[in-house]
Amino acid sequence: MWKEEDNKLKKSFEFKNFVEAFAFMTKVALIAEKMNHHPWWANVYNKVEIELNTHDAGNVVTEKDHKLAKAIDKVYTPV
Repeated sequence: MWKEEDNKLKKSFEFKNFVEAFAFMTKVALIAEKMNHHPWWANVYNKVEIELNTHDAGNVVTEKDHKLAKAIDKVYTPV
């Protein structure tokens, strides 16, 4: 579940291994590019951390972030 804190939408994702985590990040990158809305993220082995906020709106959470979060959830397959 996405959590809103510190003017960001945050969520952690876990995968079986690094390759699955990286494949997920590739899918998200393509979606984010189409939406022209790019996340902050970090990846260590099988975990991906994502934070969303809208820079143009003063680094706060907007509908743009919620739309990207929903799109990200659609490509995530839980372990």
